[in-house]
Amino acid sequence: MTVAGASAGDAFVVIAEFRVKPDAMEAFLAAAADDARHSVADEPGCRQFDVVRPEGGEDAVVFYEVYDSREAFDHHLTTPHLKRFQAAFPALVLEERPVRFASRHHPHG
Repeated sequence: MTVAGASAGDAFVVIAEFRVKPDAMEAFLAAAADDARHSVADEPGCRQFDVVRPEGGEDAVVFYEVYDSREAFDHHLTTPHLKRFQAAFPALVLEERPVRFASRHHPHG
């Protein structure tokens, strides 16, 4: 799958959004931090993995992930740290919104 308008040098971006249950934010953020840390440290194709809490969204968490390619993201889907997160998060979230894919055009490299 190719993102429309993407070129070979553009990074592959993944945006995942969650609504977290009341009183579960601390546990969710801990599980997310484990996945994010290991993604950047253990996956050569993962350039960036930010866990973000938007202002005004008390129950919202957004993941902004940057990979070298769709193939690097596909590898992420097979990792032990993602499996740990996938096992933990269903009990902690009210909603998992559809994941969005994008191509980062700036900065390059």
